[in-house]
Amino acid sequence: MRPRPSAATRLCIAAVSAVALAVTQVPPASAHGAGGKWAAAWGASQVAGTPIPGNSCPAGSGLEDRTVRNVLFVSAGGDNVRVRLANTFGTRPVSVDRVTVALQQSGAAAVPGTLRTLTFDGRRGTTITAGEDLFSDPLPMRVRALSSLLVSVHVDEATGPVTNHPFTAQGNYLAAGDAALDTSGARYADTPCWMLVSGVDVRGSARTAGAVVTFGDSITDTASTTGNANQRYPDHLARRLQDRAGHTLSVVNAGLGGNRLIAERDGEPYYGPSGISRVERDALGQSGVRAVILQEGINDIGFGASAEDIIAGYRTFIGKVHARGVAVYGGTLLPFRGSFVWTPERQATWSTVNDWIRYSGAFDGVVDFASATASAGDPLTMDPVYDSGDGLHPDDAGTRAMADAVDLGMLLARSAPEDSPRTRTQRR
Repeated sequence: MRPRPSAATRLCIAAVSAVALAVTQVPPASAHGAGGKWAAAWGASQVAGTPIPGNSCPAGSGLEDRTVRNVLFVSAGGDNVRVRLANTFGTRPVSVDRVTVALQQSGAAAVPGTLRTLTFDGRRGTTITAGEDLFSDPLPMRVRALSSLLVSVHVDEATGPVTNHPFTAQGNYLAAGDAALDTSGARYADTPCWMLVSGVDVRGSARTAGAVVTFGDSITDTASTTGNANQRYPDHLARRLQDRAGHTLSVVNAGLGGNRLIAERDGEPYYGPSGISRVERDALGQSGVRAVILQEGINDIGFGASAEDIIAGYRTFIGKVHARGVAVYGGTLLPFRGSFVWTPERQATWSTVNDWIRYSGAFDGVVDFASATASAGDPLTMDPVYDSGDGLHPDDAGTRAMADAVDLGMLLARSAPEDSPRTRTQRR
């Protein structure tokens, strides 16, 4: 777990056997096969490996003869699983010696008898080309919705800077040597980031019709939620979708702490590419994507962007999603008066942007996160019950209120056409 950020940085973070299938012939995201369609059950937006102030993630320096054990909360279940390895921002190939998947018991320990070795084109090891991701072969494995997996990746050769997701609200693990087959977890020490893994797909569930991608900044990514407790708003949304009867959707979290919609953060690559530049990979690149919920822009306001420029960014984002035949829903920006970000000028920008989201008709629908989290009688200030303490980021109750504001009928009413075939995920 990363330490709680200071007030000066919180805006920055306001982010048994395998069945062989050739890696160069990975099925398209919505392809039919034995067991039905693949749907993304977990995902994390990736950034380039660089040193991060105040963060102990080793992605900037890279790994050599180390094993990363990522803890991944899956939003949907199935009886087949595949894992997507990431070298999205790598500048050289990464050699992977062994990858395993298991059900988490607690911490770094696996449920006995559940640990399995993944293969790639029928082989244990593989090489991820610089700038690309790849899927493992499908693995017959029963996975329950809302459970946690341990995905362990051993790299034997020096990787150089590692593609990663830095801010997780989740403790992960790192061991010397090849510890991918270790069930007890005794060899592992803590590390705060997810490394080398960008997605988990499942199939075989008749209930899961596809995936909804929640897209945004730290308020989507982790907010100020309790660590190791899966209290992000997308987690609460996944619980709501799993609780309903009949067909449903998985949920993929494409939030990035500190991310901006319309521009990158100069000199701070750990906050990722701009939202409009990463939408194809982080949202439309997810298996079975049927809808996207966009809730991003407060960091742009904090950096002085005008309402006109932010709205232009929304129009660009919407156009890219609609070009793929996918529905996109606009989430209003949360109240922030009383936070260190607030000024009267920024408040005016916020009001113009939220009015446009609500009334322009540009989105396929609206999720009014602002109204759901506002103080009674003061729509410009976050309700103290939902405020983590900085006036900007919601706490566990606030993220639950955000999830409760989503109209599930709206999400499930539309289905997207099938994606065009592709082999590996696209380059950055």
